[in-house]
Amino acid sequence: MPDESDSPSDIEVIKKRKKEGIVIPLTRNVQAKESSTYLEYVKLIHNALPEIDYEAVETTQNFLNHDFKAPIIIDSMTGGTPEATKINSRLSLVAEKFGLGMGLGSQRAGLLSSELAETYSIARSNAPSAFLVANIGGAQLSKGLKVQEIRSMIEMIEANALVVHLNPLQELIQPEGEPKYKGVLSKIKEICANFDIPIIVKEVGAGISMEVAKKLESAGVSAINVAGSGGTSWAGVEKLRAETAHDSNKINLGELFWDWGIPTAVSLIEVRNSVKIPVIASGGIRNGLEIAKCIALGANMCGMAFPFLRQASKSFESLCDFTNKTLIELKSTMFLVGTKNIAKLAKSRFIITGELAKVNQWII
Repeated sequence: MPDESDSPSDIEVIKKRKKEGIVIPLTRNVQAKESSTYLEYVKLIHNALPEIDYEAVETTQNFLNHDFKAPIIIDSMTGGTPEATKINSRLSLVAEKFGLGMGLGSQRAGLLSSELAETYSIARSNAPSAFLVANIGGAQLSKGLKVQEIRSMIEMIEANALVVHLNPLQELIQPEGEPKYKGVLSKIKEICANFDIPIIVKEVGAGISMEVAKKLESAGVSAINVAGSGGTSWAGVEKLRAETAHDSNKINLGELFWDWGIPTAVSLIEVRNSVKIPVIASGGIRNGLEIAKCIALGANMCGMAFPFLRQASKSFESLCDFTNKTLIELKSTMFLVGTKNIAKLAKSRFIITGELAKVNQWII
């Protein structure tokens, strides 16, 4: 149910912001400018004698007691605007068809009206057996979001897990942002103690450091999604929104921090070496080869958002074609490395070169 403070105008503001969160990445170049994921510095070792047949390569993975046909999660993106219904409908159909996971966008909007709730719940209607992840922001926890409200979000999509997204950079630059993070860690700990489903914590494109990862593991989270830099810049998205709002300070911050964050490969190595819980790699991952690299670096799963969004905006057929292409790329990489399953890929050798090699020597 809406709070007393949630007037129709508040709902319209949220719908507009959610719509822009879809339209801007699709129509404007908000990818990283000068930074990268650093995955280009990871070289898998070619096996000229793989001793396996391509058709025998198996991409299945078990994650948080759920069986996936591939180690891929369609990462948290959208909801809360009518335009999101079509996107989430197509994404969830693909998740069900290909045996992938799927995260929803931040769901507080779904508590404000039944119309907005349907932009999220369509996912479960279309994907009765898929691993679906509910989503709430760290800033909302700081404001005192109630346990029952979180429970309603979980029930909205009959979620298999809940993700808490951390986006201090985005909140800082967003015209209507709320950069209030005091007490978020204690709230995460409280959620972990109050819910039976797995709690995942993710960034949205600036990465997770080893120090933060250790705090999250101690708080009781089930997995960490590093969501490093090198892909879509949400500082860039909010900078463009700030231009429309004529907020010069936000515009300046958006430009200054456009490439801010820990590159995906660096964040993945840091987190993997500092915690024992499962790790999801995401942030600028664009193809099956990069998924394989992340698995070799220690990821249990990989999240992709923008590539799925781009194809989902076109048609269901385009989305299926992209998903199939990505799976073929992953399977082909595994064949060329000589690994017949994900467990063996995770133990495969690799070479770290270039800038990542320079950084890696300082990661302890």
